Amino acid sequence: MNEVLKQLNERKSVRLFDGREISSEIKEAVLKAATEAPTAGNQQLYTILDITDAELKAKLSLSCDNQEFIASAPMVLIFLADCRKWYDAFIYSGCEPRKPGVGDLLLAVSDANIAAQNAVVAAHSLGLGSCYIGDIMENCEIHRELLNLPQYVFPAAMLVFGYPTGGQLNRQKPKRAPMKHIVHRNSYRIMDKEELEELFSLKSSLREYKDWMKAFCDRKYNSDFSREMTRSVEKYLVDFRKQM
Repeated sequence: MNEVLKQLNERKSVRLFDGREISSEIKEAVLKAATEAPTAGNQQLYTILDITDAELKAKLSLSCDNQEFIASAPMVLIFLADCRKWYDAFIYSGCEPRKPGVGDLLLAVSDANIAAQNAVVAAHSLGLGSCYIGDIMENCEIHRELLNLPQYVFPAAMLVFGYPTGGQLNRQKPKRAPMKHIVHRNSYRIMDKEELEELFSLKSSLREYKDWMKAFCDRKYNSDFSREMTRSVEKYLVDFRKQM
């Protein structure tokens, strides 16, 4: 197995860091890797926020589901799906652009997340751990104010980085589903009850499958934070359609 594949296979989320600072050279290398990511039409439909203010990190740790490790992470990056800059540039150049729509937003979210994953891979190759924080999509009103987000800009992903503790390095990576359940050939295949149980039983570990599934549904899918994420994203979409 070559080194790239090895690192992709071994990388796991890291939420505890050993306190070492990240040098400016390492940060620049991670950011450069992010900006070299594939992008629709070379538009780079994203903006990256480098969060260096300790007070802002602390506020984000509260607004992103009270996750304390965000406040102490040496490096925090937020990847914004940015449909604003091209729209403004068109206006300033005398064009007559249509207003950005949901299709533009989804394309920008894709661009932002591809750039974020480039940063994750680069960071791992440099000895850094990282963790995605999906909760940045929650609390629309709070995050708009905290990050000064204008219309047509959406916080697609947040990442925290740092040097992992020994415990995090030695922690076993959660198992991923077998490819036979994930890779469908040519068209989507709706899985029946038996196959779905075969798929998700791998994640239920030693618990009885139905008990685990109900607990997971309550803890994740039906949770307050999941409902808040849906509310916030719907708020962004509604506002996205409004005139500037």
